[in-house]
Amino acid sequence: MDHTQNLAIRLLNEQDPVGIAVAFAQMGWTKPEEHYRQYLVEQSVGTRTCLVAIVEGQFAGYVTVNWRPSYLGFSEQNIPEIQDLNVLRQFRRQGVASRLLDRAESEVARLSGVVGIGVGLHPGYSGAQRLYVRRGYIPDGRGVTYRDRYMEEGAQVVLDDQLVLHFTKQLRAD
Repeated sequence: MDHTQNLAIRLLNEQDPVGIAVAFAQMGWTKPEEHYRQYLVEQSVGTRTCLVAIVEGQFAGYVTVNWRPSYLGFSEQNIPEIQDLNVLRQFRRQGVASRLLDRAESEVARLSGVVGIGVGLHPGYSGAQRLYVRRGYIPDGRGVTYRDRYMEEGAQVVLDDQLVLHFTKQLRAD
């Protein structure tokens, strides 16, 4: 069922961290409440924007915009980075992630003509990899990073969430 007609997107608020942590715990994911409390702090000082998707009154997912990313390929060029896109399983493949990305991109477009995004390389990210390419994101051409460090040819790394390829998308002509 397509829930996007009943979808609202708003900023993360003080009441959200507990409910978000519980929702992901029910999926078997460890995403502690403190993680979202930190997002609130970063949002209050203007270094991050956290957007929350609500479908028919129920938390469905979220995404953040990091205005000061640690990835050098973006920070050196003042490119904001979309990070931590997560949608609960029961709301996947219904347009929730796309709507969150639409809103995040529009927030970035007010201040920048380019947005960045990183995606993990293991198979758990296959849906995100395809989604970002369909949305017009292209690799930034700097290769892969592990824990925000560029990997040289021949390097051996662990294939986990920290092995990332970064992409950019033109939002408007500057």
